[in-house]
Amino acid sequence: MNIQLKTGSIQDSTADTIIVNLFKDVADAAETTAPSGAVGAVDQALNGAIRELIASGDLTGKAGEVTVLYPRGVIAAKRVLVAGMGKQDGFNVEAVRQTAAAAILRARELNAKEVVTIVHGAGNAGLPVAAATQATVEGTLLALYTYEKKEDEGIQSITIVEIDEAKVAEIEQGIGVGTAVVAGATLARDLVNLPPNIATPKKMAQTATQIAEDHNMALLVGGRKWAAKHNMGAFLAVAQGAGFPPKFIVMEHNGHREDLPTIVLVGKGITFDTGGISIKPSDRMGLMKSDMGGAAAVLGAMKTVGMLNLPLRVIGITPCTENMPDANAYRPADVITASNGKTIEIISTDAEGRMVLADALVYAKKYEPDAVIDLATLTGSCVVALGAGMAAGLFSTTDDLRDKLLSAGQVTQERLWPLPLWDDYQKAIESDVADMKNSGGRMGGVATSAIFLKQFADFDNWAHLDIAGMALTEKQQGYVTRGGTGFGARLLVEFLRHWSE
Repeated sequence: MNIQLKTGSIQDSTADTIIVNLFKDVADAAETTAPSGAVGAVDQALNGAIRELIASGDLTGKAGEVTVLYPRGVIAAKRVLVAGMGKQDGFNVEAVRQTAAAAILRARELNAKEVVTIVHGAGNAGLPVAAATQATVEGTLLALYTYEKKEDEGIQSITIVEIDEAKVAEIEQGIGVGTAVVAGATLARDLVNLPPNIATPKKMAQTATQIAEDHNMALLVGGRKWAAKHNMGAFLAVAQGAGFPPKFIVMEHNGHREDLPTIVLVGKGITFDTGGISIKPSDRMGLMKSDMGGAAAVLGAMKTVGMLNLPLRVIGITPCTENMPDANAYRPADVITASNGKTIEIISTDAEGRMVLADALVYAKKYEPDAVIDLATLTGSCVVALGAGMAAGLFSTTDDLRDKLLSAGQVTQERLWPLPLWDDYQKAIESDVADMKNSGGRMGGVATSAIFLKQFADFDNWAHLDIAGMALTEKQQGYVTRGGTGFGARLLVEFLRHWSE
């Protein structure tokens, strides 16, 4: 759904539903100071109806509150929604997203068809207009996301109204960026939500092909023979037992522009993870369709990168395969040689994500990148450490890269938490028969997996994001809908947009 922009007064709108907002501070001070801005204008048009609700205590302005008024012909709109924004102190773009989400979800509950809203947070809150607009767009559209889309039902149009023409250019910019960010996050959600017999490696490659065609990106899709030619023993080991053919996908935005900063994004693409020979318990195994959440985030980010045509050289790499038990599947005790020549003793075939990432990280070296970031639903240990839906684990070789990613996570509310990348963890993966084991056991598993990847990350500036516990959620929370969350897509775009700052 596209969001339109119109100039004018929101109280004059002929849409069936209009949305304004109210800070708790304003509601608390209503006895001495009347609401101003858009909510004040609507209040005047409604002959003080909003102030009456404030005085009665039925409208408090607290965060998440959405109050409905029915004008009954006083203005053209059938209903007015007043979205509470909480306290003004500390109000930020995440609060804007939550405000927009609460309002639009209430509008959908009321069977609204045409919705007109103001930009939340660009008035008394003092947020930059473009950033507030972007957050309004994100909160609105992401909250309305449904996996099974029904075009003829629900809200049909959303319009932002602004009375100050001096703000129009910034609002247009915010709408453009917000729409592109939502498109990428939506793609990531869709891919995770697809059943695993549909979201196969071939489907991932088809998705990458469409993005590349739409945005003039270079594309490479390698199969088994291509991977063998590049000595990708770790990737091929996992793919040995796969029914669907594996695909090693490489996308290049501004691939020929070696004069631009080069950022490589790597996403784990295990389209279904049974655990292989080290098979997982059957209970809730269906959730393992989300084990390609890292690849989904990278593909989503690349879509947004293309839409925004970012002035960077961005490479997206997604090694995609199933991990299945089969007569040909790799086994515990096998010794595998990765593409950098290092050998790996297999302790668990369920530690497969780090195997496919190993060869992907080695391949990334050819781009001589300024930074490499990989994302993977890698370890249950990370969920134990940080909690489901709380944050992803962050490992980084430099403080600068760590801080840039933390900042991006704070802005997008796709939070990260720094974890140690100490060399001491290497002892846990020492092997008697190979250069390393692919698993260091349960104790410190999130860190030993990261130190394993470090053996293949021959870069000065590398970060690993363990997004286990973040790719799926079982209930809607604001604009994060049930099912695939798209975690990481918005984070990566925010990071890229501010890379040079």
